[in-house]
Amino acid sequence: MVLLPIVIYVTNTEDFSEQPYMLLPLIAPLALLLWVFLSTWYQIANGKLKYKSGFLWGEINISDIRQLIVGETMWAGLKPALASKGIIVKYNRYDEIYIAPENNLELIEDLRSLNPTIEVIIKK
Repeated sequence: MVLLPIVIYVTNTEDFSEQPYMLLPLIAPLALLLWVFLSTWYQIANGKLKYKSGFLWGEINISDIRQLIVGETMWAGLKPALASKGIIVKYNRYDEIYIAPENNLELIEDLRSLNPTIEVIIKK
């Protein structure tokens, strides 16, 4: 994906030099991936787990979290994450979200310190 705009530009430099806006459709997917990569974070504040990854953002009341499944990847649903083997957070009655913090165990400890009733399931 990174090399495609470069290869196309090198093979047809004259057209792109005269009309540089033609590169926009080629650079847009790369810019979207870069935006998601640079803007992904998770934060615990005021009794809430806040998350942001590109255009996905929100917050979950830690008191509503009922289960954490660690080491499993969720293939469908809300995934403000960049990696596999993260944490599936189940909250409310049927809601779930997949996150992938830098350190799963630290986040679990922080969440359980605020809500000790959270059930943790570790998958290998």
